Amino acid sequence: MSRVVLVGAGPGDPDLLTVKTLRLLQTASVVLHDSLVSDEILALAHPRARLIDVGKRCFRHSATQAEICALLIREARATAGIVLRLKGGDPMIFGRATEEMAALEDAGIEYEIIPGITAALAAAATLQRSLTQRMVSRAVHFVAGHTAEGDIPAHDFAGLAQRGGTLALYMGAQTLGGFAAHLLEAGLDPATPALAIENVSRPDERVLAASIGTLPARLRAEAGEGPVLILIGEAMAGRVPVRLPLAACV
Repeated sequence: MSRVVLVGAGPGDPDLLTVKTLRLLQTASVVLHDSLVSDEILALAHPRARLIDVGKRCFRHSATQAEICALLIREARATAGIVLRLKGGDPMIFGRATEEMAALEDAGIEYEIIPGITAALAAAATLQRSLTQRMVSRAVHFVAGHTAEGDIPAHDFAGLAQRGGTLALYMGAQTLGGFAAHLLEAGLDPATPALAIENVSRPDERVLAASIGTLPARLRAEAGEGPVLILIGEAMAGRVPVRLPLAACV
């Protein structure tokens, strides 16, 4: 039986992979990857590795979670080498890792977890914004933008609207209008700074800077095809830095 590893590929920039993840990518026999994993990262896999795209992209066709779990078990039993389950971001943050761990445990298959850089942390770095800026943001909330059915989750919006924190909204591009409306109804100031970051950490990263009151309309008008993270809070105020290629900074 193979060695199974659930791995976080980070937000897309291959330079943000952990050393351990890179080493596993270069030796794995099978890589089951999400659609959000960048081509640059997949290119680092062993030349003879079988790459299996299982989808997992918001509101787009993909394998069901049950199908992914069954495929993971089947590959683990049939493969002599390493089976890598490669997830965008970090597997333990909105990565559906719990279902896959439970399936592997029920099948009697041992596994390992390798963390990855989640999108909110990568965005904070590229934006040069501390999510916990002293005297401004005393907490960070990672929240999901939609349920499995595509609805807005039943968050404690009154709690989320309290001043003094930063909200990192994942998978919320399609539901931002309703999500923002709930926050405003709960008392959040419509002038609160908000950023939508598409393709975090990648060369085509794009940032829309607005307020929570105006960002939904801007995002509807200017949204692209890439994954979007939304950051909300006073810590997001200020000028958005211009990202330059590393070569241009030398």
